[in-house]
Amino acid sequence: MIENRASQTALSVAWLRAAHQVLDIPLILEDAAILALLGPSAREQIESRVEELQNPITFALRSHVALRSRFAEDRLHKAVGRGVRQYVLLGAGYDTFCLRQPDWAAPLRITEADQSATQRDKLARIKQAGMMVPPNVTFLCVDFETETLSDAIQRSGIDQLAPTFFSCLGVTVYLTDDAVTALFSTVAGFPPGSEIAFTFSQPRDGEDAKTRAAGAILAEQVAAVGEPWRSHFTVVEIRDRLAAAGFQQIDFLAPDDARKQYFADRTDSLPPPRRISICSAIR
Repeated sequence: MIENRASQTALSVAWLRAAHQVLDIPLILEDAAILALLGPSAREQIESRVEELQNPITFALRSHVALRSRFAEDRLHKAVGRGVRQYVLLGAGYDTFCLRQPDWAAPLRITEADQSATQRDKLARIKQAGMMVPPNVTFLCVDFETETLSDAIQRSGIDQLAPTFFSCLGVTVYLTDDAVTALFSTVAGFPPGSEIAFTFSQPRDGEDAKTRAAGAILAEQVAAVGEPWRSHFTVVEIRDRLAAAGFQQIDFLAPDDARKQYFADRTDSLPPPRRISICSAIR
């Protein structure tokens, strides 16, 4: 991560979510707020880049970005139903849940945790769009490359005695193995009923040559903007680390389940996932 500059990968993810709003039918994730956050010309810019945005790599990335947010928000909804009242977004980036909160989110206390430059840019965009930060939302500046989640929580207003839902989307791949283990341990230190929904990257072994090549290109691109990938885990390795941390219920979103739940009856060719990369775990 380049110091004092908003995350370029987080901004790219925001554009992918915006493109989903414009190009894909039906929507996996309804997120009109992201178009407002990206400015009045966002829709026009997307419509002028349709061919580029429909290439296989970008198409699959857009599908993944929409799916992971929808999955996390569905899990959050269930957590609120069982009494969770605290939501922490780790590496929140330009996530817009706080700006489009459904009625069921009213009891939540929401904390967005990310590096300061990204948060400054996001807050400026919110103001420029004429939107307001809801009163149940706070922002916690943290750089996961230099500070542990545990240390950040100690200086935050997060209630460590309350069951809490954490989302950690598109983050673990940028952390070291030890940092991922520490993150799981910190979340597992919250009371029973706490949950984390997160994404992870599997090793490229076993993929076909075309998919490996596409992954290598993407890895080079994110490294070039100062945000290199650092960790990859198999499903077994993730399960073992979560279990060792103390999580009792571990669920991976399998491709078949994702296809049935989120990609049924589509009128376009938005692709479902080919590998497992999304997980939730309950303390």
